[in-house]
Amino acid sequence: MTTQTPSKPASEPGMFTQAVAGFGKGLIDVVSTIGGVVTLGLDVARWSVRRPYRLQNLFAQLDFVGVGSIFIVGLTGLFTGMVFALQTSEAFRLFDAESLVGPTVALTLTRELAAVFSALMVTMRAGSAMCTELGTMRVTEQVDALETMAVNPVQYLLVPRVLAGLFMVPMLTILFSTAGMSGAYFVAVSGLGISPGTFLTRTQQWLEPVDIYEGVIKGAVFGLSVALICCYKGFNASGGAKGVGQATTEAMVASALSIFILDFLVGLVMH
Repeated sequence: MTTQTPSKPASEPGMFTQAVAGFGKGLIDVVSTIGGVVTLGLDVARWSVRRPYRLQNLFAQLDFVGVGSIFIVGLTGLFTGMVFALQTSEAFRLFDAESLVGPTVALTLTRELAAVFSALMVTMRAGSAMCTELGTMRVTEQVDALETMAVNPVQYLLVPRVLAGLFMVPMLTILFSTAGMSGAYFVAVSGLGISPGTFLTRTQQWLEPVDIYEGVIKGAVFGLSVALICCYKGFNASGGAKGVGQATTEAMVASALSIFILDFLVGLVMH
């Protein structure tokens, strides 16, 4: 009788090599994406100051990114302020410090939450549309048609979208803070019995203009980052409808991660 030799299991060095190769490929993709986004940003900056100035395209994107996001940003800000006031009041009641609800909500909204949440709302609503639209134009060769007609696609397609993100997200951040403070005031005064004078006075005492400036600057940085990432992913999409969907998914993930990473970095620089 012949004896069968048992098959050898996969060697650990082979699995380790595959893991290292996968990590290296992912790292290369991340570095390539960052380099591509930075390069695209430089191209957008260069073409944004060259004639012809396509103001009609710019105003259309300002309307789409900013005006079209007012409802969702305002509604999100309103309920964020209401929830935050409700939760902080429970904690401050333990120390008989309910008067600090107003300034706590104000500082948190203006410094952090307003810019982050506004950028996330714009990412989900406008950023995904940017990426999908540009990706569809790329795979259907509409971008190539623009180049054939001697129209620079970066100036015609990307500059208005990037500028819209840069200009409108800070404005939406201010809207978010205003709606959030309105919701917090309603909950604190009507629901929790805090004196309106105490709420407003303590908020004015602790909230300073630099806190508002920090949120606005963060909103501009986030808007620029989201617009560049979504435009880059859509502009370089390939592989038909499946490739456009994959590019949009990657753009959403990358944009969300960039918001949180830049939030830490900008906050570190400004403090």
